[in-house]
Amino acid sequence: MSDANSTPSPAADVWTVRKILDWTIPHLKKHGSESPRLDAEILLAHARGCQRIQLYTQFDSPLTDAQRAMMRDLVKRRSAAEPVAYLVGHREFFGLDFRVTSDVLVPRPDTETLIVEAIEYLKSHSQPRVLDVGTGSGCIAITLAVNCRQAQITAVDLSATALAVAKQNSEKHSVTDRIRFLHGDLFGPLAADEQFDLIASNPPYITSAEIETLQPDVRLHEPRSALDGGADGLDIIRRIVADAPRYLVPTGCLLIEIACEQADAVSQLLTANGNYAEIAVLKDLSKQPRVVRAVRKQ
Repeated sequence: MSDANSTPSPAADVWTVRKILDWTIPHLKKHGSESPRLDAEILLAHARGCQRIQLYTQFDSPLTDAQRAMMRDLVKRRSAAEPVAYLVGHREFFGLDFRVTSDVLVPRPDTETLIVEAIEYLKSHSQPRVLDVGTGSGCIAITLAVNCRQAQITAVDLSATALAVAKQNSEKHSVTDRIRFLHGDLFGPLAADEQFDLIASNPPYITSAEIETLQPDVRLHEPRSALDGGADGLDIIRRIVADAPRYLVPTGCLLIEIACEQADAVSQLLTANGNYAEIAVLKDLSKQPRVVRAVRKQ
């Protein structure tokens, strides 16, 4: 992409939508993007202030100097492995649009496995109380609030900046009146006698050693505190398994997202605890173990 201050010759150097994409896609691929076409289209739509689908009907439309300058900056940052979601400031999750910043983990389709199970469980409850442990962007709490209108939800996070993002997302989706946001460590901010029908969590579960092998966009830009689960990836999961029973009503449900190779270990933690029954492992759309489900014994 030539410099925005250069003077294009007639037609040949006019930077149209098509020409920008033709230049950007191989450039991003060269710099490590696993989805260069999608990345290029999302960034260009953002720079032009249009829907991505509109690019296909406007291939020959030229970009303004301001749009070119913005696109050039976005491509430069994406080439340095900055996540697309952070560049454009939002990410879709379960059909909803969420604001994201570098203070929160980018919502991922894998977590939708937990959402589907939670919605199904809550159908049989008239006024369920739900706890989202480690809410981040608020994608779990807010998606459940939108899809389960009868639920009252508490969302906890150790990061005050993450909670600020989650609150903004709750306002965007008009569910602020049904979500209570608490700042603190796991169950720490809760009253001792509080109990919930459902506790859900997408905790940090990647091993400390594995962090260094992750893709650069994750390793360099997403919050490590939301990824690093300690030496075996189970540090936070152990604490959740240990403490959740006192905050679950009898027959209340616990849902924890996991790494696929942790299914047996987490199931064993739940069994060894002695307070759980109906322990099950749920698979994601790729047929990989993704969520462990358990019910508190009566």
